Amino acid sequence: MIASRRPCRRGPSAASPLWLKLRPKLRPILSRTLAVVLALAAGSIASAHEGHDHDAPAAAAVEAGAGPGGGALPRRLPDGALLLPKASQRLVGLRTARVEQVTSSRAVELPGRVVVEPDAAGRVQSTVAGRIEAGPRGLPSIGQAVVRGQVLATVRPSIDPVARAGQAALLAELEASRTLAVARIARLRTLSDTVPRKDVEAAESELASLDGRLQALRGGIAASEPLRAPVSGVIARTEVVAGQVVDARELVFEIVDPTRSRIEATGLDLSLASRVADATVEVGGRAVPLAFVGAGRVLREQAVALVFRAKSGSLASLAVGQTVAVTVRLDAAADASGVAVPAAALTRSASNEPTVWVKTQPERFEPRRVRTEPLDAARVRVVQGLAGGEQVVTEGAALLGQYR
Repeated sequence: MIASRRPCRRGPSAASPLWLKLRPKLRPILSRTLAVVLALAAGSIASAHEGHDHDAPAAAAVEAGAGPGGGALPRRLPDGALLLPKASQRLVGLRTARVEQVTSSRAVELPGRVVVEPDAAGRVQSTVAGRIEAGPRGLPSIGQAVVRGQVLATVRPSIDPVARAGQAALLAELEASRTLAVARIARLRTLSDTVPRKDVEAAESELASLDGRLQALRGGIAASEPLRAPVSGVIARTEVVAGQVVDARELVFEIVDPTRSRIEATGLDLSLASRVADATVEVGGRAVPLAFVGAGRVLREQAVALVFRAKSGSLASLAVGQTVAVTVRLDAAADASGVAVPAAALTRSASNEPTVWVKTQPERFEPRRVRTEPLDAARVRVVQGLAGGEQVVTEGAALLGQYR
């Protein structure tokens, strides 16, 4: 008979009472052991990656001008150029144009102001002191069109109480004299057979004289002065309201015809009058040509006045008295060559030097210090610092200098 072998047990079985007693005591020990193992594993991983900068790609992206979404940001380069992405160019409304070399006569820029022709402006003044009353169409306002001869307002004369009393006494005296004259004429007519004809005619003449004096005196007391427009145009200035009391020779209305404006420029060079070929002035972003009318022969603060006339209505958007810059082209001067650049493309650098921005690459712009001369009202001629055929920023150039 073969004896059966039982497997050797190296520890307590799952059903052993001793194991059941030790298991609750081993749980905290196992938990602490597991925590130590995990801590050691984390330390070994950190030591394995020691010396590597995981923030380097983000720093490099910021240094390269990358935005949070991965797009490039505008930035200044070490050489002073500006790197401006296409999105930023559209945001600031950037526009560029290719400039060309031009050759033309030299020009000078003169200060000027807008005036009107002498027969295209008028002033309405009161000749007597009195109270303003509205005309048949009411009091006109600024900007309202009027025609020549139109009654704008009336002035009711204000009379001193003493003068009014004297006029009333004179009126009563004249009325009494007229009553006596009427009675005398009636008596003479009843005695026409015995009274000479000349006495009757003298009495009738005296009565007619009294009637005329009474009529003039009554009309003078109650009469008002109508204020009429001396020229056709628009009301440029008025500061009166109904019921306002004005003095004699006080300005009530000023009327101008904006379609007949002129430009009056002043220059210190007395020989300019004989060297003017033509001129231009900027109106609404465009150059308006001007024709030379003449020059004054009397100096004003050691300067000579030059008068220019534009095409009818070309200067209507300018206000009378507004200061403008007039670019005068001289016909006697030698021709000069340079690069024609819009005046809007010219900016000022930090050192207050004239600068233009040149587009050298699709997203790269370089500032160029230039030397300029007047060309016309809308353009300047660059004689140094720029070559023909280059791409120059014409709109939004002032915003490029604000990027740092």
